[in-house]
Amino acid sequence: MKAPGAEPIVFVISGPSGSGKSTLVQKLLDLPGTMFSISCTTRKPRPTENPGKWYDFVSEAEFDRLVRENAFLEYAQVFGRHRYGTPRKWLDLAQERGLDLVLEIDVQGAASIRKQVPGAVTIFIVPPSREELERRIRSRGQDSEDDIARRLQQARKEMESFALYDFIVVNDDLERAGREVHAIGLGTRCRSSRARPVVERILKTFGG
Repeated sequence: MKAPGAEPIVFVISGPSGSGKSTLVQKLLDLPGTMFSISCTTRKPRPTENPGKWYDFVSEAEFDRLVRENAFLEYAQVFGRHRYGTPRKWLDLAQERGLDLVLEIDVQGAASIRKQVPGAVTIFIVPPSREELERRIRSRGQDSEDDIARRLQQARKEMESFALYDFIVVNDDLERAGREVHAIGLGTRCRSSRARPVVERILKTFGG
């Protein structure tokens, strides 16, 4: 349970494409008092995607306008093609509502968030093997052979940054991995520094 008066936590979840990030993000969002940061992207939505759920799909011109207005906490171009950004408004809204914020972003974006939100809690999702990762990417049926090769190459680069994260979750068993992500969320909320306002309030009831 969240400590009343505690500063909202920013959870950052990263991992290679196909590692199961989105499913595990949902496990974290199952915790009461959390909200999701919807990213902006210039790519077209896939057939299974609904605008405003995981992404807001915008034009290049609209993305440029948001950059000029300093509306992003971080943004980047992926594979030299489409651009992705994390709107600052979600952090402002989380602080206003007293909710913990969950971000699903890549390694580069996570590094930028760490600089702007030093207390952010970072979680890296690891696939069980290269072979399993390739199988998962292919099973989606959304990528060309060139895209699959690029994603696997990028996965290797991203995984080399695992030591920069606070927590590592190997997603070889979805049920167990979900429990681990859930436990990270609960454990972070129970940190001594975050519980301080609650304990001080209770301490006052003892008098003296």
